[in-house]
Amino acid sequence: MTIDDMFFLLPLIILAATALVVMLSIAFYRSHALSALLTLCGIAASLAALVKAYPFLPHGVTTLLIFDRYAFFYTGLILAASFIVVVLSYGYLKKREGNNEEFYILLLLAIFGSAVLVSSSHFASLFLGLEILSVSLYALIAYLRSSNRSIEAGIKYLILAAASAAFLLFGMALIYAELGTMSFAGIASIAPGTQNVFIYTGLSMIIVGVGFKLAVVPFHMWTPDVYEGAPAPVTAFIATVSKGAMFALLLRYFTLLNLHVHSSLFLIFSIIAIASMFFGNLLALFQNNVKRILAYSSIAHLGYLLVAFLASRTYAFTAVAFYLIAYFITTLGAFGIITVLSGNQREPDKIEDYHGLAARRPWLSFVFIAMLLSLAGIPLTAGFIGKFYIVRAGIGSSLWLLVVTLVINSAMGLFYYLRIVIAMFRQPAGIAGVEDSFASVKISLTDSMSLAVLTFLLLWLGVYPSMFIDMIQMMGSRIG
Repeated sequence: MTIDDMFFLLPLIILAATALVVMLSIAFYRSHALSALLTLCGIAASLAALVKAYPFLPHGVTTLLIFDRYAFFYTGLILAASFIVVVLSYGYLKKREGNNEEFYILLLLAIFGSAVLVSSSHFASLFLGLEILSVSLYALIAYLRSSNRSIEAGIKYLILAAASAAFLLFGMALIYAELGTMSFAGIASIAPGTQNVFIYTGLSMIIVGVGFKLAVVPFHMWTPDVYEGAPAPVTAFIATVSKGAMFALLLRYFTLLNLHVHSSLFLIFSIIAIASMFFGNLLALFQNNVKRILAYSSIAHLGYLLVAFLASRTYAFTAVAFYLIAYFITTLGAFGIITVLSGNQREPDKIEDYHGLAARRPWLSFVFIAMLLSLAGIPLTAGFIGKFYIVRAGIGSSLWLLVVTLVINSAMGLFYYLRIVIAMFRQPAGIAGVEDSFASVKISLTDSMSLAVLTFLLLWLGVYPSMFIDMIQMMGSRIG
């Protein structure tokens, strides 16, 4: 490994070093505020190192990692989203008793694993990044040891993630046995001329492993229970950073493999996309728990993203990147509201908990409404522009069935988002304990600033998206 390699690895090295620094600081002096501050400084330093490396891209570090503009874009998106998660986590954990400092070590490792995923160009780095992310999430989901739901969610995720990892590994083994290489570029150069049952079986097993992480149908069963049981900031991290990193990897791998050449794989992804859109939205209609609604909603949104993923390369990169930016902002904002309103005993995860919020907390209700309308794809929000680009990508690639399915499901999804909006304007009369539980919760300045930034970005992308589109086309729309 050369000095140049170390320079491009610096963002990852900083994340790993920050985790060690936080661990050592805990050993000498326990301070929740200090651990959170060190974590924020480490993420900011990693982002600065990433920006410093941009003029010298692309650069490959052995055959395992490729630092190109594509990886630069998604790593930056992951770090920015993680910064918001850390800010929200501090206020959330501050209300709870116990040792909260170790939370940031786990979160830093999860960020590290996500960053490795988006830069992976080899099965070995893919699996290492995925397992670093997964093992960290096991503990983060079950971090509230006093909560039975949190422990249950952690165990469910552990068992199912282990099973999906086995599928992923066996799929990699089959492809390696047939082609003799594990690098993405090597597989892409050999696979089109070597189509047989072992390659297709291997690819199918990889789809199972990746499908679990993305929580698309039929690999979605863990999603509502984990979303409901995990601490709200952890749920926000899973819904954004974890899934975003996995989707970026999926797009890189199957773009190099040229998905459109393999009609059977194209059909499989099309079926998954349609099923995810319908099942996600239909199941969300029957939920009364806000976190479960957002869980099923996320399944549908991954179905929308698969429409752009299946589009031709000309349209796919811009549509996926912009939609992920919009999805990150809206999802962080929605779970941010749940996080800041959480008390020291429980979270406001029931629809009834939001009755009267518009009268009690007008600012928070405005932010939540803006996020929900963006998820629904209403004009003047980032979600509308994101869906516009996905529809444009689908039409440009003549994916008419997928586009029609997307439009129908977007209309369907509006109903359950409006249920939450309407609840905010209802009076909380007759609901014992709701007023006392959440009306007195104090919102810190840092939490308010985080929500304000997210709301500003949401509206900016909805009204003036051209600057972000230009940035995506310049940085994030190229592989290699």
